[in-house]
Amino acid sequence: MRFLFKTDYNDDIRLIPHSGYIWSYGALLVLLVIAPFVLSSYLVSQLVFVCIYAIVGVGLMILTGFTGQASLGHAAFLAIGAYTAAYLQQMGVPFIVYFLAAGVLTGLIGAMVGFPALRLQGIYLVIATISFALIVEEILARWESVTHGNDGMRVRAIQMLGGSITRDSPTFYYMCLGLLILVIVGTLNLMRSPTGRAFVAIRDSETAAKSMGINVARYKVKSFALSAAITGLAGVLFAHKMSFISPEMFTLQLSIEFIMVIIIGGVISLHGAVLGAIFIVMVDPFLTFLKDDIPGVVAGLAATFGAGVEQVASIKNNVAAIASANGLKGAIYGLIIMLFILFEPYGIYGRWLKIKLFFQLFPLYKRATFKRQKIYVKSERNR
Repeated sequence: MRFLFKTDYNDDIRLIPHSGYIWSYGALLVLLVIAPFVLSSYLVSQLVFVCIYAIVGVGLMILTGFTGQASLGHAAFLAIGAYTAAYLQQMGVPFIVYFLAAGVLTGLIGAMVGFPALRLQGIYLVIATISFALIVEEILARWESVTHGNDGMRVRAIQMLGGSITRDSPTFYYMCLGLLILVIVGTLNLMRSPTGRAFVAIRDSETAAKSMGINVARYKVKSFALSAAITGLAGVLFAHKMSFISPEMFTLQLSIEFIMVIIIGGVISLHGAVLGAIFIVMVDPFLTFLKDDIPGVVAGLAATFGAGVEQVASIKNNVAAIASANGLKGAIYGLIIMLFILFEPYGIYGRWLKIKLFFQLFPLYKRATFKRQKIYVKSERNR
């Protein structure tokens, strides 16, 4: 077990704490690079969705995890990026241009959303972002001259360097993986900068941040803009992966899925965005397994324990009806969020840190190590 003794401030903000990180992340990168050649096309497609969701998770982490501003409207930013790409592609604009344009436009709209949100906190900010998402969804459905309304828009394969990059090709997978790596490394460097430290200061205490001379309003707007821009870039990749987009794809449930990415993965580190994305992407295969395979398994167990033919058939039909029920996915999401908030508010990555710390401090580990002490000065209560 390696212990790091930090002797100056540069040690605390070092991008790579020690050589072990180089070896571990290098091995992970090698596995991800060779994945298209050793995995099935279905699994590679799932990895693409993991990358896209993780990119959105990193953007949301900047806003919610690091700046402390809640948002349930990031599906709208994803939609803006996706529709910008689809519209400009129809106009004959090259991929590089509309990819960057989607990020810039979404970032500007995010800044515009950030300005009226400056006076809002907590549940009121959540309501405001939900309202923004509903407004965007309605605009996409009504602005038929640009978005084609509820008929949706087709998105052709990426044309770049004289060739075509299809959504199922290894090249497209590498594009998504490359963007995810760039976003993570860029965010890590952002959090080492004065801007990133200002974000964290605002999250911990706006009163203390103001006392240190931080322009809270400006940095909140910056956080909204950066988060929206990153989500807009993910929207371009999402549009090309789906090859068809419509307003029904960018609903409140999608925003909830993005919130679940950081709740499940953990808001204390960018690792949580990737872990949460993996978890969320696996929900749909789990529901398919639940609908297609579980009824037969349960019926087989019932037959093993002596149930009659008619009773086995009835059990199979009942289980199949439950597994195919409308709203089951939403119910599973709600249950997962409730369980994580109650039993592991730091998410999967937080649980990993606790396990690692347990072995580092064994047998002196205390269960209350991660509990936050709720002790405030009088001025802090008015935050």
